[in-house]
Amino acid sequence: MNANAASWLPTLVLAPLVAFGLYRRYKRSFGRQALAPKRMIARMVLLVIVCGVFVAWTPTASGLAAAAGGAFFGIALAWVGLAHTKLDVSAEGTFYTPNKWIGLGVMALFIGRLAARAFAVYRVAEEAAPGASPLAALQRSPLTTGILFLMATYYVGYYAGVLWKTRELAAVGTG
Repeated sequence: MNANAASWLPTLVLAPLVAFGLYRRYKRSFGRQALAPKRMIARMVLLVIVCGVFVAWTPTASGLAAAAGGAFFGIALAWVGLAHTKLDVSAEGTFYTPNKWIGLGVMALFIGRLAARAFAVYRVAEEAAPGASPLAALQRSPLTTGILFLMATYYVGYYAGVLWKTRELAAVGTG
């Protein structure tokens, strides 16, 4: 395998995984969803871990400020999203219907930033010396960190809020 092919191998492996993840996220942003507390908690834990890694990866003042700003706006969006979420408890189970516009907006912001970063990596790879990693010259971006934190805190806050609201709903129904 030549050096040029080896530099694109991670992209060839990760691109389908990212596309599959985005497809699943798209499906979960629309329509009635069955409440799955264990899955929601697992996602929240994973997102917190990923955010912790990003904070450790970009411990600069601008990276931390971007993370804090993204987290602030993510929590605000989660609050608005919860206000527009419909909960339904029936004999079939507990369901929630998220606001499609907020989910679509968060997803579009993430995809847009992901595409911009992919384009930047592509341009840097063209200019990189033969055999050098195309990521070596690419600097860490506070904007990417901020958008990641916006998305992660939105989902962590939203899922936590849905779980909390369904417990309240169940307590009212049994009480």
